[in-house]
Amino acid sequence: MSRVLVLTAVDVEARGLARQLGLSPAGVADGLRFVGGALELICVGPGARDLAGRLAGRPAPALVVSAGACGALAPELVEGSLVVPEAVLDEGGARFPTADVGLRRAGTLLTVTRVVATPADKARLWLESGALACDMESAPVLAWARAAGVPAAVVRGVSDPATRGVPPDLAALVEPDGRVRTARAVRAVLARPRALADALALRTGTAAALRAVAQALGGLARAYA
Repeated sequence: MSRVLVLTAVDVEARGLARQLGLSPAGVADGLRFVGGALELICVGPGARDLAGRLAGRPAPALVVSAGACGALAPELVEGSLVVPEAVLDEGGARFPTADVGLRRAGTLLTVTRVVATPADKARLWLESGALACDMESAPVLAWARAAGVPAAVVRGVSDPATRGVPPDLAALVEPDGRVRTARAVRAVLARPRALADALALRTGTAAALRAVAQALGGLARAYA
């Protein structure tokens, strides 16, 4: 049994982390899944919906980690900055402390229910919450872990700085299961030529984010081996 269960939102995150960590594919019945050593990595889709149903009947891991990319809210964060928060906030005001797993933790991360599209939206969220960054999965993941009695951590890398959001047409490329649909990407570029430049910038930022996350997860894998 893998001791560390890593949950990501998008197949790009899952595949990128699996490649950098040397994990092997292990079936797709419940979504993209990779295993290796102490790690098991599963893509659970944006928002990490119905985790209780999707993970029902599985042996409890020693640790669950919400991992992948996040959007910066704090202006000082750049692409590739590692975000390991002390707690996660949701938009309803709930607060979920994270477990100390030997990584330096600082600040909070805000889980949102919709993609943050503009720098102005990011600035508002930063002023309202004080969170360093935002994602769409960590609060549901930590809520599930709390209910299951499993320690949980968050290891995220910044893919887009506070000066750049994620345009809605790019966010719409991701299916509920986390897979990115190429046909939608082509339509987005045809409808909005700037979408190509935005997509390339996001890809570059995501690559930097995943490198930082993979390095941190590699340390966790060794610690839990």
